[in-house]
Formats: sequence, structure tokens, C-alpha cells
Amino acid sequence: MTRALRIAAALLILALGAMWGAALIVRQPGEGLGAAFARLLGNAPPPSAGGVALPAGVAIGGPFSLVDGDGRPVTEADLRGRLALVFFGFTFCPDVCPTELQAIGQAMDLLGPRAEGVRPVFISVDPERDTPARVKDYVALFHPSITGLTGTSAQVSAAARAFRVYYAKVTPPGASDYLMDHSAFIYLLGRDGSLRALFRPGATPEEMAATIRANLG
Repeated sequence: MTRALRIAAALLILALGAMWGAALIVRQPGEGLGAAFARLLGNAPPPSAGGVALPAGVAIGGPFSLVDGDGRPVTEADLRGRLALVFFGFTFCPDVCPTELQAIGQAMDLLGPRAEGVRPVFISVDPERDTPARVKDYVALFHPSITGLTGTSAQVSAAARAFRVYYAKVTPPGASDYLMDHSAFIYLLGRDGSLRALFRPGATPEEMAATIRANLG
């Protein structure tokens, strides 16, 4: 990872940490941390470049061009009109990705009929191995509503930059194959594509469902 990427990742971590810390402080009795975070975002400065203005001027969200499991092109414009849950990972992920995707699927079930207003999206950061067919089969293991996206290395890199996602190929000592080290936030986008909330790794389905309901109106 280059020095510039390390600095960008550090700034993002600091910004997100500040927002989550503020959400913890202002959280009301009985209110989930995710809901408190969403409430803070509602009072944030006006969005720019398709994202919410976060501390330190970090904006999240923007243009991307990928393909779904059937090879059809998908861009950020295709997510408009409904809320979107966006998560970056890879199909060979041994722990974090299955856990987060399972939580997304459970949150969708908790929403009941209102889940029709939400589109969950999984974006692979491992284009070398994650073909459209593989991504399609993988997300089907967690929930039928999840759309899996992948693309060329350049397309994936552009999508990751838009969402300030860190990822890097790593080979653990003694391993015969590589893994992908990556950030693991889940992004909730509004109907206009703007960022409405960020769920930390390990957020519960109940937290996600509560924040989604608040943004469905």
C-alpha cells in the first residue's frame, strides 16, 4: 500500500471514529447506535459529490461501473429510487464477509414487506477470482435480494475509491493462496444515492433494520 493510501485510510478511520463516538454520546435511551449515527448524518452539512460531508471533509459514494452475476452492466444510477445497502468483500473471505452478509440478510427479513424499498449490494474486491457467476452463486447463499457485482481490476478500483474502501492482496505465512485485506463497513445510501448511514463491522441486524426503517420514511 502506498503512503498516500495509508494516509487516506488513516483519515477515513479517524473521521468514522469521530462520528461513531459522537453517536455514542448523543444516543437516546433505547436508541440503537446505528440509529443515532443516522440521526447525526441527518444534521450533517449538505452532501457533495454524492456523499454526506463527514468530518475532515471526507465524502463517500460516487460513480461506478460494474457487472452483475448475469454480466449485465450496473452503475450507481441503478441504485437510485430505493435505499441501498452496499458492502465490499470477496467470496473467498473466511469470516468477516459471511458474517456481514448474513446480518444484511437477517435485516432484510426483519423489514418484512418494507424490504421491497431496499436493494442490498455486494461488491467484490477480488476481480481476479470473483467472476460474475461465482459472485452470483455466493450472494444467493445469504439472501435472494442481494445483488453481487464484480468487474475488471480498474472498475473495482474505481468503485472502491468512490466509497473510500481499502483493500489489498495478502498472503498469510505458510498459506498457498492469497486473501484480501479490506475495510468492512456497510453503507446505507438514500434514494438519491447520498450516504445516509455507515454500519460498523459487527452491527446487529436489529440496528440495521431500525436505521433503514427511519430512512424509509
